[in-house]
Amino acid sequence: MSSIFRRAMGADFDRLHPALRRRFSVGLDSGEACVGAGTMERIWHGRAFVKPFLALGGSRNILVPRTGRHVPFTIENVPYADSFGRETVTFVRTFALPSGPRRFDATMVLAPGGDRVLDYLGTHQHLASDLHPTAEPDGSLLIRSGTHRFREGPVDVRVPALIGGDAEVRESYDEKRGRFLIRVRVTNRRFGPLFGYSGSFTVRYRDVRSLGVRAGLRPVREEIRA
Repeated sequence: MSSIFRRAMGADFDRLHPALRRRFSVGLDSGEACVGAGTMERIWHGRAFVKPFLALGGSRNILVPRTGRHVPFTIENVPYADSFGRETVTFVRTFALPSGPRRFDATMVLAPGGDRVLDYLGTHQHLASDLHPTAEPDGSLLIRSGTHRFREGPVDVRVPALIGGDAEVRESYDEKRGRFLIRVRVTNRRFGPLFGYSGSFTVRYRDVRSLGVRAGLRPVREEIRA
């Protein structure tokens, strides 16, 4: 069984740079986990009115309610089978800000139908977003978000575009520097830019059987609704 990104992208996956193909092949079949470390050159926010929303999200490790430059950064991509038996890969990002570390947590599974990735955000998976990954002509990876849904107990609603955020992630590989480059930008269709960061990092691959899933990496609550 291939990785969730290879299955979602189909033949398009083979157009990625080889370094990106390996990184996004992390899964139970590959037996590899990927741990990255580097620096985010900039973490930014939009206008002042977004700060309360970022602070609320930050309480559940969704987005980062701080700005900064030259911030040490780690990302942990570890595959595991969740409590519903789905292959899942963590995308846990930790930003070592001067005020203390901040996390931006996501866990990803293959969406029903297999044509996209389902991204559960935060410690309790209250938010779920459809992700549509594509390979760019230069071999980089472009990920755009689609529909967002909010789940809490019996509540299961689609987040209106007016208050939601459209995410765009671009990841590439710089062969000269031997580093992955990443740029994340979240915008609102009415209010403009909300949040983003950009920087670079290197990675190490680990045998997932020996590494395992460390304490605190999995979400507190897992959501079955897609």
